Amino acid sequence: MSVAPDTLIHPALRVAVIGAGYWGPNLARNFAMSTEWELVAICDMDVARAEALARKTGNPAVVGSMDELLASHAIDAVAIATPARTHHQIAMQAIAAGKHVVVEKPLADNSLHGAQMVQAAADARRILMADHTYCYTPAVLKIRDLLAAGELGEILYIDSTRINLGLVQPDVDVFWDLAPHDLSILDFVIPGGLNTRNVTALGSDPLRAGKSCIGYLSMELDSGILAHINVNWLSPTKIRQMVIGGSKKTLVWDDLNPQQRLTVFDRGVDLERQEMIRADSEDRKGATISYRLGDTWSPALSEFEPLGLMVSEFAASIRGSRPAPTDGPSALRVLRVLEDASLSLTAGSIPQATSNRKTLVMGNVL
Repeated sequence: MSVAPDTLIHPALRVAVIGAGYWGPNLARNFAMSTEWELVAICDMDVARAEALARKTGNPAVVGSMDELLASHAIDAVAIATPARTHHQIAMQAIAAGKHVVVEKPLADNSLHGAQMVQAAADARRILMADHTYCYTPAVLKIRDLLAAGELGEILYIDSTRINLGLVQPDVDVFWDLAPHDLSILDFVIPGGLNTRNVTALGSDPLRAGKSCIGYLSMELDSGILAHINVNWLSPTKIRQMVIGGSKKTLVWDDLNPQQRLTVFDRGVDLERQEMIRADSEDRKGATISYRLGDTWSPALSEFEPLGLMVSEFAASIRGSRPAPTDGPSALRVLRVLEDASLSLTAGSIPQATSNRKTLVMGNVL
């Protein structure tokens, strides 16, 4: 039997999925389906749950601990889908054993642990990647391309809404549960990443759950962009929408509209015309605003499973010895904004300057 040349040059990378709960099955399925990966093992303390997942994904080996996994199986990488408080310990053990790591959001339970993970991966020359799945969707990839090409002009503001009637999480508030999606998207699409001057968070706990169930997060970025994120577990309607306003055009992303997820509006205030009006009427207050009314269009989008692209990018980063699109430093920037949000809440919704950041563990100040 002959072997394809590509297989000889690039044999499949060997991976183990750690965690067979909520997100682990999605990772296991995509690794099992990928020609670039061989799913070697499922690791979970609940062995029966891991065995059930293994039966659905090609019957890889089942192990009950990291020690057993590393001692019994030759693997190139691990995919971590366990609670955030465990990410640091598992990732550090895997990196110390020479394995590449992809970890679901958030990167860790605090930025100190996250920074240690990033540094350990750099020192070991291993890939550390965050599974910021939304960054691998066709819509977000197109948004990044449009912003990089300057289609919208100078970005002025970003307004994001992520609300639904959702589960109140036992260990995190609504900011740590939902906002990582939006923050990772912003870090991915904004040229230069998510670098904040200050962060302000306002939260409400009408359920008396002991944590914010409704949240409003506002940020001023180094670039001057004002960004606002609304997250909510209590809304009877589900909304997934982001508006990115530029000096030339405005983009609206409606993730729940499969027929028209992205819309670009060539309309708004004509900033150049407005400056001319002001110059001609210095003695008049409230000069007439000049509006621009242009075309509206929807970019064509490809259709593919984001997690499939994510596992392919993970393999490409390992083979090419290059940072992943959602690498450790990008995940750390997201984590630090979450910490700033928690600090702002603790301080009574006072804006938190980046330079004043303290370390927190899942929202609790150390």
